Amino acid sequence: MGSYLSLSGSHIPKIFWATTPAYVPLKQRNGQDPAEKTSLRALLQSHCPSLFQKFRPAWWLSSGHLQTGYAVVGDFSKVDKVVYDRTLLELKDGGTLGLDFTPPASERVLDDETPIIVALHGLTGGSHESYVRAILAPAVTPVAEGGLGYRGVVMNFRGCAGVPLSSPQLYSAGHTDDVRQAIMYLTYKYPKAPILGVGFSLGANVLTRYIAEEGDACRLISGCALGCPWNLSKNGHLLHDHWLQRHVYSKGMGSNLKRLTSKHLKSIAKFPDSPLAQTIPELLSRNPILLVEFDSLVTRVAGGSSPPFPFPTADAYYVWASTHHILQDIHIPFLAINSEDDPIVQEVPTDAIGSKWVTIATTTGGGHLGWFEATGSFSGEVKRWVRKPVLEWMKATTEQITLDHIESKPLVVIDGWITEPGKEHLGCRVIGEGGRVEGVEGQESLLAGL
Repeated sequence: MGSYLSLSGSHIPKIFWATTPAYVPLKQRNGQDPAEKTSLRALLQSHCPSLFQKFRPAWWLSSGHLQTGYAVVGDFSKVDKVVYDRTLLELKDGGTLGLDFTPPASERVLDDETPIIVALHGLTGGSHESYVRAILAPAVTPVAEGGLGYRGVVMNFRGCAGVPLSSPQLYSAGHTDDVRQAIMYLTYKYPKAPILGVGFSLGANVLTRYIAEEGDACRLISGCALGCPWNLSKNGHLLHDHWLQRHVYSKGMGSNLKRLTSKHLKSIAKFPDSPLAQTIPELLSRNPILLVEFDSLVTRVAGGSSPPFPFPTADAYYVWASTHHILQDIHIPFLAINSEDDPIVQEVPTDAIGSKWVTIATTTGGGHLGWFEATGSFSGEVKRWVRKPVLEWMKATTEQITLDHIESKPLVVIDGWITEPGKEHLGCRVIGEGGRVEGVEGQESLLAGL
């Protein structure tokens, strides 16, 4: 059971902590006592003021359905523009990841010690998503121009956002080895740079699992999870059991996954005996297809490496991949933000945090990855409120505190593969540059914002 803080006013986020707070050393400044520490609660209260102030959704986006719908159909092409340089990583199992770096080298060269934000996108998204750019655009803006001046890196999952599918394995909410290898690469390339993680929806679940699995050896200095689905089994059943959720959200996400998989039919055909290839005939015959149906047909058998895949049922996969029950294994500063009117994630583990490193904040409005508030003008324009607490959190955990209990393992290069002692079955290497990435070219057939 955790403690709970609610300030007066229904529009102020609710903050949930474990009963016992974590204490971390402050960074030394001008002769400051190196032994001085602060609690994460005090850090949050002093350096993340947005979490303790009102968030009022735009009046014309007053419900979770409207907020979520606007995240999908809104035109964000002219806001938060971000341009990337793509690096393609080959993994030992034959898979390919696309790492999109911003700012591109042609625009600005950063110091190798510049903090790095690793972003994990949602279900079928990528670096082009508006919710990703809403965080990275100000985060990578120079300090002199009001930004943080950090480096942003989006890890595009296998087959997403134009990344080739080069193995008969997809990705899932529970498979963490891909982000593990991406962070190995970033640590090897920038050994002096602090690395932070931010995840959105499915990517938030992957990030949470990765951080919990790494424990005291985590290579990140902090994590932030937005719209995390937590209890996949319970939230999946809630999504399926309500008519609107089933016919709008579940059908929309299932169809997105089908379209994404269909983009790679030629690549999948190169592995005719694989479990993934064997699902294709039935997958193509399903129209429409619900999320749980896609997971039952495809994800449970091809959403990660073996073991633990394949799973006997989609629900067995959901139970394994859930994150609500592993928060006690998180040992770095971790902030999660969910909306109480999220139509996709209706169950948030605010009463079972179990880790002194974890803070969960909930807002009364915001939908799924929306959090749109009015700009204050009469133009009808909106901005994402959530960027404010996320940027404050990143700045605070990077620049105010240090972690003295984390002991990450050294990295080694074996036969050209960057790997970690004890995990030699994992490894990555650069296989090429994917060029300049800008806009949503090639992603028009997929629903954005999920």
